[in-house]
Amino acid sequence: MKIIYFSLDMNVLSEFQRRDSKRESLKFEDINLLLKWINKSDCEYILVADYDSVAKDINKLISSNTLPKNVIVLERVPAITNGKMLISHGVKAYGNSRMLKHHYLQMIDTVSDGKIWTYPELTASLANTSDKPVLPQESNKLIKEKLTEKENKVVYLVLEGFTNDAIASKLNITTRTVKAHITSIFEKLHVNDRVSLILLLK
Repeated sequence: MKIIYFSLDMNVLSEFQRRDSKRESLKFEDINLLLKWINKSDCEYILVADYDSVAKDINKLISSNTLPKNVIVLERVPAITNGKMLISHGVKAYGNSRMLKHHYLQMIDTVSDGKIWTYPELTASLANTSDKPVLPQESNKLIKEKLTEKENKVVYLVLEGFTNDAIASKLNITTRTVKAHITSIFEKLHVNDRVSLILLLK
């Protein structure tokens, strides 16, 4: 999958490109040239945008409902509020533009697999770590109809922001069993990851 970098800062573009030098990539500093390329292109790609310099352009794409399918937004100081807004509008990953190379590559792979990637604090915030998540009636009904009793307990703990290890400890089961329950929950509710599950049910 081709990686497209979008920033007004040449140093940021070079830094992004250095982190993943093995994949085929293109750099754009101009939104019009980027959109021309997108309209002509028939290849699969991931767009990595530098929110510090192109936030206005990304927000325009969101408001005009023309955001490409696989967009990653990175900024120097990620904010949970920005992350929540971007993920809820279809951005597939949001995080720190200076993240370590192995986290960056993991993020690219996650998005390539059709999943959503966020950093742990944002994922927990999306899950709204209150004592008991208040879900819409339809979501409670869906959980009750589709999931087993054990999966039901696991899904509520996921929605409260618990990690797999914390869920295992709370339910007195192994982390491996928790992973099996979560895989089953994803399959039954037709989602790929925790963030998609949260967005589906909340």
